[in-house]
Amino acid sequence: MTKQLCGILGLAFLLLGGALWADEEPAPPATLEELQSAILDLMEEHEVPAMGIAMVDENGPVWIGALGKADIERDIDADENSMFRIGSTSKMFVALSVLQLVEQGVLSLDDKVADLAPEIEFDNRWEDTDPIRIVHLLEHTTGWDDIHLPEYAHNDPSAVSLKEALDFHPHSRTSRWKPGSRMSYCNAGPPVAAYIVAKLTGQDFEDYVQEHFFDTLGMHTATYRLSKDVQERGVTLYINGEPQDYWHISMRPSGSINASPIDMARFASFFVNRGSVDGVQLVSEESLRRMETPSSTTAAIAGQETGYGLHNYSSRHKNWNYREHNGGVNGGLTEFSYLPDARVGHAIMINSGNGAAYNQISDLVRDFETRELTKTADLEVPAVAPEHRDIAGLYYSINPRQQVAYFLERVFNIQKLSFDDNTLMLAPLLGGEPVRFVAASPDLYRHAETGAISLSRVVDPLVGPVVHTGMTVLKPASTTLIYGQLVIAALWGLAIVSSVLYAVVWGVRRWRGKIPPGPGIWIRVWPLLAGLFVIAFVTLFSLGIADPFVLLGKPTAISVGIMLTTLLFGVLAATGAYVAVRDRNATMNRVNYWYSTGCAFLHLLVAAYFAWFGVIGLTTWG
Repeated sequence: MTKQLCGILGLAFLLLGGALWADEEPAPPATLEELQSAILDLMEEHEVPAMGIAMVDENGPVWIGALGKADIERDIDADENSMFRIGSTSKMFVALSVLQLVEQGVLSLDDKVADLAPEIEFDNRWEDTDPIRIVHLLEHTTGWDDIHLPEYAHNDPSAVSLKEALDFHPHSRTSRWKPGSRMSYCNAGPPVAAYIVAKLTGQDFEDYVQEHFFDTLGMHTATYRLSKDVQERGVTLYINGEPQDYWHISMRPSGSINASPIDMARFASFFVNRGSVDGVQLVSEESLRRMETPSSTTAAIAGQETGYGLHNYSSRHKNWNYREHNGGVNGGLTEFSYLPDARVGHAIMINSGNGAAYNQISDLVRDFETRELTKTADLEVPAVAPEHRDIAGLYYSINPRQQVAYFLERVFNIQKLSFDDNTLMLAPLLGGEPVRFVAASPDLYRHAETGAISLSRVVDPLVGPVVHTGMTVLKPASTTLIYGQLVIAALWGLAIVSSVLYAVVWGVRRWRGKIPPGPGIWIRVWPLLAGLFVIAFVTLFSLGIADPFVLLGKPTAISVGIMLTTLLFGVLAATGAYVAVRDRNATMNRVNYWYSTGCAFLHLLVAAYFAWFGVIGLTTWG
């Protein structure tokens, strides 16, 4: 859960680590002292106030501690007892709770949600043939939109019940495709699963986790709420140097936990020791393997090995596949990662929203953990046959996390698959480093560094052939469509900028009486006004993002202004095109006429696209 709540914003807690180094990589830190020194340098460079860390192996703690300031204003140092917000890492306890009940025979991952909790509202038009099951809640394959801004902004310090939180704004829980066919990260699934755990056990979910996990694991200060420990030891979170208020997350199972490095060391040891705590098997190793294995998507069924399991996903660092679940809140980022076979793991927590620092610290820690591990041998690269080559082409994603932002993602998040000799390359069309794969079959591809099957071509039940990789589902598209969209977007942007500059010219000429009043003026005015309202919309949205909970999560001058500017843009675009056609014989320079008419119809085309994706009349608080 992050402050960047609309799909336009980056999802900091979904960053998977692995920033690229320069051509000549520096040697990894050889000692803890070198690692600590390198991290301190990064913290100073990126102005990160504090970092808490827990590094463990199968023999116990490697490093549990903290660096920097827990509170800058009060000059309080961070230490191993300082409490950080771990954000979406909290979701792991939902999956563990469900798996514990599965082991007891109380629950099955295939149980239907509607049977277990008919009182929880959701909409799945495929429910008769493809019902939502417990596994879909945990693997984010319900097809639901991520929770909407009002749900993120529901910051009630009175700590509403889980049922009250789920009843507050159920509109996001609508399946956009058949459950199980595509993964899309969604903060609404975990609290529904947690509610079911609470209903079956007769305990509040937080109390269940406290008794069965926190107490048993020795996470003595971990808590979902603003406890006395948090008030006394909680670090202050910062965004761009500004301290953030405590976020009382209503969907607590999705991201509310506060924990210290000592707490997180105990949690990491639980995974490193494969479910064993002080010699007691709290959760079976088989359950942990299931937690680490994606299963419900068409790609997983086809054989894809990496991706999102039961609130546990894969990430690559050089030649190694980590399992993890990271998290982010306003001014805080957490990475919780481990290598099951190597029996090492770590938690990194910072009280800053600086993603660059977070990634670079992650790389240092992972370099240290893997410094003595043997790298896998280079994969044999089989020759590519004609049946492989038809996967090449342009693709756009069809599983947006935030539906409200899909109008942008569909145009600008274009991926290109192409072959370089016998290696399949996946890269953003508009620039970015490629990811390399080698063929395992005509429809399955291994990551060139890790060897894990990480890309697959399958048939989606709604749209036909698609490609799954990581947490993205890609649909092939024609070159004409992709480049046509980009050309229209570029021309539209040029039209907005040039119409403002052009208005200065014709405005002066009109003031000097060089241009007569009448239709010729209005042909120029309507496209100008449409462009100005687009600029106003972008300006308001930029202002709102500074504090979206307060400014966008409920009706305010900014959020209402966004609704009105998008509505007026649609009206002005239609009016401009209508006037240009109606007054096509107006007395005016033909070059000026066709320029203004072109701008008017570009606005109309974009307005129609916006309307199709629900952007006209956008209510951010709806």
